[in-house]
Amino acid sequence: MDKLGLSRRAFAAQAAALGAALAFGGASAQARPVARGERRDLFPQGVASGDPRPDSVILWTRRAPDAGVASHRLTVEVASDPKFGKLVARGDVAVTAATDWTCRFLAAGLKPGREYWYRFIDEAGNASRVGRTLTAPADDDDRPARFVFVSCQDVTQGACNAYRRMLYEDARRPRAEQLGFVLHLGDFFYELVWYPEERPGGVERGRRLRDIVRYPHGEKVGAFHIPTDLDDYRTAYRGYLLDPDLQDARAQWPFVPVWDNHEFSWQSFQSQQIVGGKVRPAQTLKVAASQAWYEYQPARVRKAGSGDVFVPPSVENKPLTDLDARGVGQEPNNLAAIKALQIQRAFRYGKNIDMILTDNRSFGSPGGDYSGLPEIKFNAIPEHMLEVLDQAQAYNGGNPPAVIRVGDGLEFPNPHTKAPPEAYLGLEQMAWFKDRLRAAKAPWKIWGHSFGTLTGRTDPQNLPAAFADRWPKGAGYGVINGAYGVEHGEIFDMVRAEGITGLAIVAGDRHSFWAGYPSKTLPPRAFDPVGVEFITGSISAQGAAEVYELTLPKDRPLRPLYIYDKPDGSMQSTYDMTLMHGVRSSFVLKETGDPAKARAARNPELAPHLRFVDHGGHGYTMVRASPHELEAEFVCIPRPLERSETDDGGPLIYRVAHRVSLWKPGEPPLLRQEILEGDPGLAI
Repeated sequence: MDKLGLSRRAFAAQAAALGAALAFGGASAQARPVARGERRDLFPQGVASGDPRPDSVILWTRRAPDAGVASHRLTVEVASDPKFGKLVARGDVAVTAATDWTCRFLAAGLKPGREYWYRFIDEAGNASRVGRTLTAPADDDDRPARFVFVSCQDVTQGACNAYRRMLYEDARRPRAEQLGFVLHLGDFFYELVWYPEERPGGVERGRRLRDIVRYPHGEKVGAFHIPTDLDDYRTAYRGYLLDPDLQDARAQWPFVPVWDNHEFSWQSFQSQQIVGGKVRPAQTLKVAASQAWYEYQPARVRKAGSGDVFVPPSVENKPLTDLDARGVGQEPNNLAAIKALQIQRAFRYGKNIDMILTDNRSFGSPGGDYSGLPEIKFNAIPEHMLEVLDQAQAYNGGNPPAVIRVGDGLEFPNPHTKAPPEAYLGLEQMAWFKDRLRAAKAPWKIWGHSFGTLTGRTDPQNLPAAFADRWPKGAGYGVINGAYGVEHGEIFDMVRAEGITGLAIVAGDRHSFWAGYPSKTLPPRAFDPVGVEFITGSISAQGAAEVYELTLPKDRPLRPLYIYDKPDGSMQSTYDMTLMHGVRSSFVLKETGDPAKARAARNPELAPHLRFVDHGGHGYTMVRASPHELEAEFVCIPRPLERSETDDGGPLIYRVAHRVSLWKPGEPPLLRQEILEGDPGLAI
């Protein structure tokens, strides 16, 4: 057999494993159907590509069904020019209701680091819009690699102006400086939907509600509507992908997607939902959510069986039983549901990046019971108290205290002595992650993480005397977010012990921009950074700063820790200042109105791990990885309340770059910050 035949067989095996049809070159690429013309209305969700490799990429579309038909026959064409003068790959497949009329092709036999154009043509000659994609550079290509990472797009409450800005700016760069892919870190859609007619004036928390998702079988819980089956999840994807800016972005670059929590259920763990404060077994729903994600995301993921159709495992809704050491239920229906689609994967991107993507939601432990704890009048948990509760039965090497003592007088029975620790990777995925991290040879080992590891804490021990009753005496620092100490400690200890450098965590979920250093502990204990971390602001979902402005009472005594009320009547978020500099700084800002004086009053022990925090930021983060330096550039846009009327997506609030040189084993990384444009305000 000749070399072409061997390649075709190898790619055919790849395609079968990925559940994709094969688009390949050779003589088959020249047997072309006649394209009569573009009919975007017949391909209403557009086109997309994903998970690029040096020799291949996944291509996707959905052909809406004509009335009364059982299938459509689609041909994909891949060309090296936008006019399709030179076809390099071709394939065809039937699409049916079994995949909601979507298809996935593995376009193979391509060349590394190249632009390609693709389109889909139905049996009548109707063509989709043209998409552009890019293959990954060769493994030995040491030219700087560029990508952006994004998360949290709620098109029912906001606009995708960030994608418009991204498209506008990239089109004006030289080809060598353009983006290679978009890393989407989850919350591609929000399963919690407010219907406009059910909210006063069609508005919720200051945002106009769009009538984009209507579940055919959904359930109403409180003010929300939530999905209950596969049709509902498919409906959400179909509605979101009508957004013109999201659709344009997916047609311009390959996406590399993972999920976060909203692709299944907001408050969930493994195959269980929490609805109305009660745990609800939901194995069938978890499988349905996974199937819809598979059908609508062009990704190299693993499912049972070959072929394009996702065949869901037969599962029953059962409570979790027989938890392992990290809290993963070994009940067979649970394991079948959470492993029905496995999205964790790793890939090389040129010589400078090894990317490792984890599934941070399917293996999350149920944790312990946090009800009935002593009441604390401040919105934080004492650091020591959280660590004992978070690490549960794994605390202190498996010897948790029977009684938790906080500060000078607060003590109570430890309810978590027999509970699994808070965890999200699980034992099996943890082992896989550590193996991939050890095997990574690129200078930059980038962990695509849905929600990030950076701790947010504050210092209520420094509150003015008038508020002394709000924090236990001697309790020290309070943590806003900072769980998963067992897993993070295990990873950070390995990175330090094995001399791994170039670890960079990129994350989303928090609806805010963060830059800093992951460290196992913080002062007054050891501060020992093992890498750098960047968290991106949301595409459109509301951030804490906006919510506080809309909901925090004017007469709340601790309002200065969240909002600075300016003399002119406008408001500025101080939540970031409270987390980075401490409560004294936020009170000084209230008293003086002078950010410089406020920063001068900072507590230097509070947050040496944070360089930037902005809970009001929307936009995206652009990464540039060269052999010796990594740069992350925050691109922040105004609140995307409505779609921009200009091609550039509207104005910018700021553009801030963080750069780090590759450090040696035993050295700490050092972030350098530069404000490139605009004013980040209190985010620094």
